[in-house]
Amino acid sequence: MNPNEPIIAPATGSSVAAIAVIRLSGTGVIEITQQVFDRKNLRKSGTGRVHFGRIRDRAGIVDEVLVSVFVSPQSYTGEDVVEISCHGSPYIQQRIIQLFLDLGVRMAAPGEFTMRAFMNGKMDLAQAEAVADLIASDSKSSHEVAMNQMRGGISKQLAVLRKDLIRFSALMELELDFSDEDVEFANRDDFKMLIQNLKSHIQPLIDSFEYGNAIKQGVSVAILGKPNAGKSSLLNALLKEERAIVSDIAGTTRDTIEDVIVVDGIKLRLMDTAGLRETDDVIESMGVKRSISNALKSKLVLFLYDRRDVSLDEIYEMLKPLFDKEIHLFLIENKIDLHDISEEFLSEEFIQKIKNHFVIIQSFAISAKNTSQVASLGTSIAKYVKSWHQEDAQVITQVRHLNALQSTMLALQAIEQGMEMEIPGDLLAQDIREAIRELGSITGAIEIDRDILGTIFGEFCIGK
Repeated sequence: MNPNEPIIAPATGSSVAAIAVIRLSGTGVIEITQQVFDRKNLRKSGTGRVHFGRIRDRAGIVDEVLVSVFVSPQSYTGEDVVEISCHGSPYIQQRIIQLFLDLGVRMAAPGEFTMRAFMNGKMDLAQAEAVADLIASDSKSSHEVAMNQMRGGISKQLAVLRKDLIRFSALMELELDFSDEDVEFANRDDFKMLIQNLKSHIQPLIDSFEYGNAIKQGVSVAILGKPNAGKSSLLNALLKEERAIVSDIAGTTRDTIEDVIVVDGIKLRLMDTAGLRETDDVIESMGVKRSISNALKSKLVLFLYDRRDVSLDEIYEMLKPLFDKEIHLFLIENKIDLHDISEEFLSEEFIQKIKNHFVIIQSFAISAKNTSQVASLGTSIAKYVKSWHQEDAQVITQVRHLNALQSTMLALQAIEQGMEMEIPGDLLAQDIREAIRELGSITGAIEIDRDILGTIFGEFCIGK
């Protein structure tokens, strides 16, 4: 890819629509557009102006369009940018694109517009990655997280931390220049306080990935229980559609059924699983094994039971494979409309027996036929997921950011250990530089390998 080389791509979908937008960026795109557009003086009109006119090729008028002009550096990419709003016919779009290709413009690579915005200093790397998250956001929570990152929420916080570390690094490097004179420019007590402050800011960011990834990808929720506990009925009630077959015949569900709902801005990936029981049926037995496997991969497990059909010892044995797997457990008594629930079924002894094997245990009593009770359960699940994260705190969603922050934390711990051991400043300086480098890699404050950039922006859509 040559910097500033003129590129083109559709910025909207390829299906038939009322309008479509075709984007160009790079050196000379305004003048190239002028060659096929019947309105003159596009550059002289200034940035942010929209012009109505016709695009023509040798065969005649291709379409009546609106041409928006953004003069460098006042554009998304920092280069000259032209956006052509045409009618949404795929034929018209392709004909316009081909017209520009014939004039020497090339097709943009995935994410190349945003990559150029990063390379031209219009946004840092963390903000650029947030653009892709914003496009992919499909819930209120994922949208809010992406918007905060795109506006530089995390970048600003990391920039302050990195600046403080660089200042002390400079003082440490200065000490090395005067090593023969045994002087200390970087006060070690102040430096210890700085490291503690850095760790206190970085660890919450590392911890936030669990929530951020759940918001971005959706929270996996497995519905477990004996056959006929009402798992399929609960799935259908949460989805508000007949997604799973409901039958009084035990073992109806033999494989995992998955679907997605959004509750109060939280995306939940629901999995209805085969009922847990001993069986000689080979297919059903495979389904039971798959149920446990899917539960172990899930963040949340909704364990459904009917007190008339199960004992506490049976529940204990069914939960055993999930012990100590960092699972959040919701114990849900179902079919409360069919029997008396005035007496407690889950004894205090039973709860204490399994309490330490799960991140948290919550209990509910519902009838899957009662829409308000099911809705209340869904709201409780969403509220609980939101409790994983402190409101207004920064959230990370990228694995790359997580790895960099974890490496930063390791470097900071090495610095602390080094100061306790009173190792020479030149050795401390190496760990300090490592921490600075890792923090800078998140926002692109250091030089980033082109292969890494290609991987990051290659996940974008073509027109972005």
